[in-house]
Amino acid sequence: MKKVIALACLSMLPLSYAAAEGFQVNAQSTKQAGMGHVGAAMKLGAESMHFNPAGLVFMDKSVDLSVGVSGVFATAKFKKEGYSFETDNTPSTPLYAYAGFKIYDNLAAGVMINTPYGSSITWGHDWAGAHLCQEISLKAFNLQPTVSWKIMDRLSIGAGLMMEFGNISLNRALVGPGEMSKMAGQIVAANPALGALIPEEMKAIIAKYDDASAASVQLKGDAGIRFGFNVGAMYDINEKFTVGVSYRSKVTAKVKEGNIALDYTNETELKGLLEKVNGLMQAMGKEGLEIPPLDKGTFSAELPLPSNLNVGVTYRPTDRWTVSGEVNFVGWGAYEALNVHFSPSTLSKYDLNADKKYKNSRIYRIGGQFAATNRLDVRLGAYFDESPVKDDYLNPETPSMNKLGLTAGLSFRPLESLSVDFSFSYVTGFGRDGSYTDTDLFTQQPRTFGGHYDTTALMPAIGISYAF
Repeated sequence: MKKVIALACLSMLPLSYAAAEGFQVNAQSTKQAGMGHVGAAMKLGAESMHFNPAGLVFMDKSVDLSVGVSGVFATAKFKKEGYSFETDNTPSTPLYAYAGFKIYDNLAAGVMINTPYGSSITWGHDWAGAHLCQEISLKAFNLQPTVSWKIMDRLSIGAGLMMEFGNISLNRALVGPGEMSKMAGQIVAANPALGALIPEEMKAIIAKYDDASAASVQLKGDAGIRFGFNVGAMYDINEKFTVGVSYRSKVTAKVKEGNIALDYTNETELKGLLEKVNGLMQAMGKEGLEIPPLDKGTFSAELPLPSNLNVGVTYRPTDRWTVSGEVNFVGWGAYEALNVHFSPSTLSKYDLNADKKYKNSRIYRIGGQFAATNRLDVRLGAYFDESPVKDDYLNPETPSMNKLGLTAGLSFRPLESLSVDFSFSYVTGFGRDGSYTDTDLFTQQPRTFGGHYDTTALMPAIGISYAF
């Protein structure tokens, strides 16, 4: 029974980000956000360090600086048989900063920091799926020194050392809304004589939790620095066509000693109720129930941040027009399972392995830029993002579905060396039915929670670039 309670609260840790699938973030450049976030085959100055390090060496100036921030206003909705619920998310603010330096005509270097992965969703304390997710927040930052070398006039290569770190917080119900009444009903059904022994006062207390979570758990931890790499190559076929390929490796984030906290709607009342219920069950020769003392220890877990293989082509039909398209191959298949371990050893019996079984996915991107004047560029873009989550693993922590992103942006240069950038993205999910099966807290039998999910997100962004 104790193992089941632990599994119910921890079977899945991070997850969805409404602006991208899985927990990947499309907010690494305000300019490129306006073009559907293409960039593998584009010469973007300092910002090439993220999209394709080989493009960094094509900087026009000796120093190129770029900073920016996005606002992510995301909403997820759940519906099933007349019941509906909507998230109440706090806006997320992924940021980036790039600094590139031209060393020689054929050599450049730089450093960047951005937020390539993140997740934030708030369903609330007492909704129907609280036993799977109440609230979650995941942030991953990437600090990357980079070098780029032009081997010949048309061919360049680049490489960066990714140093990724971050934190995670998850809240979910140990005893969700209605589970106390469900437990009582199942116990009485299995032991009819017990029904007559339950006092009215106890029934009234149980009924209070029909629409409220009686007990919840929070996991919170920091992931130490983990290393990966970002490499790329870029080739100018001619003056009009450029092709590029880049690869960002998988990095496994590790929480070595996370904190665990328990939260009760009314701790004294709940523990008193469980004491009375256990007394009745023991009188019938049945095993009692208890909330495991997870808050007396710590947890450790690992989370793969997937690899990305990006292949793109850019076409410049005139001096004013630039069109680029690419395909991102995302290695979500690395996320097979989540292993959670508890310390000290007295809590190790609650260790668990939760299957994920993600599949690899693709993102298709296209974007265009038009130099309207010498000081003004305008951009449009779109992308289609495939879901890596299978139908029978669709969890409110991961209301994952295929998504379409429509983007627009502009840059204004009040000075020749200064660019002020704006973009706006609208992301809509293709509504999806799905379910997730875990183990019931009280009966130790499989239970399935499912329905129809929808997601949308609005993403304004602002950035400033300066080169000299």
